[in-house]
Amino acid sequence: MATAAVTQSTVDGIAYREARPDTSDGSTPAALLIHGYPESSYIWRHVLPAIADAGYRALAPDLPGFGDSPADLPGTWERQIENVERFRTQLGLERLALVVHDWGGLIGLRWACDHPEALTALVISDTGFFPDGKWHGLAEVLRTAGQGEEFMTNVTRELFGAALRQASPNMPDDSLDEFWKAYGDEERRQNQLDLYRSGDFAKLGPYEGRLGQLGVPTLILWGGKDEFAPVAGAHRFKKEIPDATLVVIEEAGHFLQEDAPAEAAGEIGKFFRTLS
Repeated sequence: MATAAVTQSTVDGIAYREARPDTSDGSTPAALLIHGYPESSYIWRHVLPAIADAGYRALAPDLPGFGDSPADLPGTWERQIENVERFRTQLGLERLALVVHDWGGLIGLRWACDHPEALTALVISDTGFFPDGKWHGLAEVLRTAGQGEEFMTNVTRELFGAALRQASPNMPDDSLDEFWKAYGDEERRQNQLDLYRSGDFAKLGPYEGRLGQLGVPTLILWGGKDEFAPVAGAHRFKKEIPDATLVVIEEAGHFLQEDAPAEAAGEIGKFFRTLS
C-alpha cells in the first residue's frame, strides 16, 4: 500500500497536488500527471503516492479552469499545452516522466513531442493521439455553436453526476464534487467550450510517428470496458510504440483510476519502480 502523503499547493495561479518520497532533494526525479475532462488532479489521488513510493516527486496540476485553478481564457488546446510548460518552468522541472489520461493525453503528448529533451518516461491511459480521430456525443454538443452554450446553461450537479456515473457507476460523491468545480462559474464553462472547439484532430497530422521516436520507457494502461476511448486505441498506441508495455484492466472503464484505483495505482507504481 502506498504511504506517501498528498499535499496541495499553488504556483503562478495553478493549483496542484504533490507527493514526495521520504527522502527527497533537488536530485529526486519528477513525474508530471495531466488529468483529462472533466477531471482535476483529484483523479490522481491514489496514483501520486504510488509514484512517490517508487522514488519520484509526483506532481499533478489542476489545468486552468478545472479543480482549484481559475480559468485562464481562452481555454484552448494550445493554451493548455502552454500551461503545462508554464507549470514545469515555474517549478524548475528540467526532465520528467509524463502520465496522461483522456484530454490530458491530447494536451500532454503534444507537449512531450514538442519538448522531447525533457521527457524520461511515459504512461498513456485511455486517450487518443490520432489525426483520424472523431468526436461523439457530448463532445459534439460542446463543439457546436448554440448547443454548447445551451448545455452549459442547463447542466446541474445532479445531471452531471448522473452522466459520469453512467460511465463509472461507483464514482464516489467526493470525486463528483471535485470534478464539478469545472462548472463553477461562467469563465470555467466557457473554458470547456474553448477546449473542445479548438480540438481539431487534423492538428495531430504533424505528430504522426513522433511518439515512437521519443525513445523512452512507456506504459500503456487501459480500461477494458472504456466506451469513450475503446481498447483498440491502446493496441494502436502499442503498434506505434513497439517497446511499450501494454496492460489492460479488464473490468475498468474510461475512468480507470476511479473504477480500479488499487490496480491502476499498482500498475503505475510498478512501472516507475522499473525506472529506478
